[in-house]
Amino acid sequence: MVRAGITAERLVLAAAELADEAGFDKVTVSALARRFGVKDASLYSHVKNLRDLRVRLALLASGEMNDAIGAAVAGRSGKDALVAFADAYRDYALAHPGRYAATQQRIELDEVADTAVFLRAVELTQGMLRGYGLAEPELTDAGRLLRATFHGYIHIELSGGFAHARPVAASWARSLDALHELLQNWGNGE
Repeated sequence: MVRAGITAERLVLAAAELADEAGFDKVTVSALARRFGVKDASLYSHVKNLRDLRVRLALLASGEMNDAIGAAVAGRSGKDALVAFADAYRDYALAHPGRYAATQQRIELDEVADTAVFLRAVELTQGMLRGYGLAEPELTDAGRLLRATFHGYIHIELSGGFAHARPVAASWARSLDALHELLQNWGNGE
């Protein structure tokens, strides 16, 4: 029997809240069952297993992040688009560290074959990069560079690794200036 009030959507939202409060690694079926005041088994009518729950959480977070980035870059190009994209990415990660961590897990294509969330993330990135005149394979290479740079910076920032007196936001802005210069001069590096 399905417990009244529990739905897959509510379960994923509760997982997102737990991830942001305690960390993505603390999202378990048992922890969520405790939140809902039910036994673990009660939740398996809504999700297959922990992996399914975590993938659904990643899809939720990726959709939220895509929406924030899409709104930020709308009508912008070049450096304005890059800064808007990067700031929306960073703002989301800092505001929702557990959800952001969920987006960084490896997900197989067959787990998300019926959703366009990850495709939209690629489209947003490539759309912004086309403003720099990039085409394949440079789009993929530049997209990977941006993801690695953003993720590395945010990971260090979230862990408190930037201890220097210079404001972290000032270094972030300077990093975006450097990325803009690099993207403007991106050569054909096949």
